[in-house]
Amino acid sequence: MVGDTILVIDDEEAQREAVSGYLRKRGFAVMEADNGQRGVEILQGQAVDLVITDLRMPELDGMGVLEAARQTNPDIGVVLVTAYGSVDGAVDAMQEGAFHYLQKPIDLEELDEVIDRALQRNHLIAENALLRQRIGIGGTAQFGGIIARDPAMDEAMNIVARAAPSRATVLIRGESGTGKELVARAVHDASPRADNPFVAVNCAALNKGLIESELFGHEKGAFTGAGDCRIGRFEQADGGTLFIDELAEIPTEVQVKLLRVLQERSIERVGSGTEIEVDVRLIGATHRDLQALVANGGFREDLFYRLNVVSVQLPPLRNRKQDIPMLVEHFLGRYAEENDKSVGEVSKEAMDLLMRYAYPGNVRELQNIVERAVVMARGEIVTKEDLPVEAQQAQSMAGRQPTGTSLSEQVEELEKRAIGQALDRADGVQSRAADILGLTERNLRYKLKKYGLK
Repeated sequence: MVGDTILVIDDEEAQREAVSGYLRKRGFAVMEADNGQRGVEILQGQAVDLVITDLRMPELDGMGVLEAARQTNPDIGVVLVTAYGSVDGAVDAMQEGAFHYLQKPIDLEELDEVIDRALQRNHLIAENALLRQRIGIGGTAQFGGIIARDPAMDEAMNIVARAAPSRATVLIRGESGTGKELVARAVHDASPRADNPFVAVNCAALNKGLIESELFGHEKGAFTGAGDCRIGRFEQADGGTLFIDELAEIPTEVQVKLLRVLQERSIERVGSGTEIEVDVRLIGATHRDLQALVANGGFREDLFYRLNVVSVQLPPLRNRKQDIPMLVEHFLGRYAEENDKSVGEVSKEAMDLLMRYAYPGNVRELQNIVERAVVMARGEIVTKEDLPVEAQQAQSMAGRQPTGTSLSEQVEELEKRAIGQALDRADGVQSRAADILGLTERNLRYKLKKYGLK
């Protein structure tokens, strides 16, 4: 965007000045470098939003600039400029993480389009980072926050960050224990409704005959046992957010009324013919396959599409192993304080077992395991004997165990091993390996470089 800083690197003075002059006329702040090494020095010492560099330069070429730029800032956009005969090299550069390439002579209309897309991407990344920080995402272990660094959670959390400020209905899917209500609260807390009520209801915990009354309320005498008028969850959440967990448990006849609320923004209490307007943002969740239920007639198709405006899929804990050490550390501190114990560490052997375990109950199960371990611990360190039997008997997921001593070292070793195994399964094809790991190809390439893997 206008005002952003663009670094232009080219050893040909005429080409460099022509591009720089055009960019300054467009209102950008422009820095120039007449060789790759000088460009890297600027990158390391100055804040730069976009790099436009010639591919073919003596000593340090465009590929070297790309590598150095990504080491300085993995999200920075790098545009390669290449002569006609060097297109193959530019394509290789894009496979290594370059944002785009331009051929000489540069078409100014194409240059404008590429710059606008690159800078718009930068601003989206920055906006998402601020939103993620606001709703407690980003690896900081804080009570009530979302602890997530693993790439398997990255896509879900980006969707959460973008959806939070809107009015859109959100559908959160994932196995039991993956943190669906926590995500729903995060969406609410980062929305303009944050100062208004957040009301949660779990349909699986209710008698199906009472779900309608629970959601919409009832008048006195509406049914046997209705001795008083009752305000339903929609009215309680007026001006705020209503989180309905286990949507699939809602009876078909109540689904019709829920659809009407979404369309008309009004409700009728059971036993009343009077419409009551409500201003509620709805967030739904389920661990079941709603599309399969729609196909089998167990869930209304029109309601599914009204609910599925923004869809967030939460991965199971077994697919986000990188987050386990952080979660363990978080729960360890929490339950040590709650139980007035000085437990502050997990032995390497116990951590190895926790990393291997499959967690059918997901994060909720890990939380319970750590709480039990803190209670059972005889000293200041949780040992394998403090873990439940099912965790002690966890099967090795990848042969030899991590040899690192710190949590981060253990995670890095497990990540390197998982990447190597995925590449083996994919016969070295990075796109297939990325799919196996739940990563983007770009993220995988970054990790390959980070760990020196081929």
